[in-house]
Amino acid sequence: MIETNPLTPVKARIEEIKEMTDIEKLITIQFHDSADQKKFKYIPGQFIKLGVMGVGEAPISICTAQTKDPGIELCIRNAGRVTNAVHNLDVGDTIWVRGPYGNGFPMEDFSGKNLLLVAGGLGVAPIRGVLQYALNNRERFGEISLLYGIRSYDLMLYRDEILNYFRKGDRMGVKVYLSYEDKEDQVCIGLESERDDRCTQGLVTKLFSMLDSQNSNTVAILGGPPIMYKFTVMELEKLGFIPEQIYMTLERRMRCGVGQCGHCIVGTGKSIKYVCKDGPVFTQWDAMNTKGMI
Repeated sequence: MIETNPLTPVKARIEEIKEMTDIEKLITIQFHDSADQKKFKYIPGQFIKLGVMGVGEAPISICTAQTKDPGIELCIRNAGRVTNAVHNLDVGDTIWVRGPYGNGFPMEDFSGKNLLLVAGGLGVAPIRGVLQYALNNRERFGEISLLYGIRSYDLMLYRDEILNYFRKGDRMGVKVYLSYEDKEDQVCIGLESERDDRCTQGLVTKLFSMLDSQNSNTVAILGGPPIMYKFTVMELEKLGFIPEQIYMTLERRMRCGVGQCGHCIVGTGKSIKYVCKDGPVFTQWDAMNTKGMI
């Protein structure tokens, strides 16, 4: 019996492409072979290696929760040779997939807890998978809150989806809080006028003052640039969160995605971690004990 090599890339087809911003697209792919689809199991926070023939591969976070729907959604920023090639593909084109890789968010361990999701910019992509998973299994979780920081309205990812949660989320069991940096952004100013208890001008950390829940039986889940984590963790500590209650994804640090290039190594001496192999999800306890993680 010949076993399939887990490192072998498999063919997928681009099913849908949506423009989200000037540099980000939401691309839905589906495996050519139903057997490959059946074998592909993942949890929020994991990533794939996405390949374009003749160009190369890049690690990309899966930005949706797994359901019976065969499609996989990927938020792809045009930021390099491979992602630029992906942006130039069309619906119907073939793309290659390896994975899933890495450790994701331990959703089973979060069962019965409140979820405090904090995202900045592109970091909302992996966090979206956590939110979808929680809403698809709503009875298993307590309060769900999303704090999302953006520079401006034009750069908001999943705009229609996020605004729907912002306006109607209370009925679905999720509270959405928005912050924006551009003081002249008239659309965001309008959103603040709608709900000044849920939207404010400033950095995402400013939203913590709006929360009406404390840290009791709550896990915080962070997605964004490492500099955001530093200040977000400070806010969480003020609320009494301990390191074991704080989870973060460092997928932005990855290059090759399989531990070969060494660009994602953090730490020193005996406390070295490969973000792609040991992560990309870590706890604040990991960060405290690994130099340079955040």
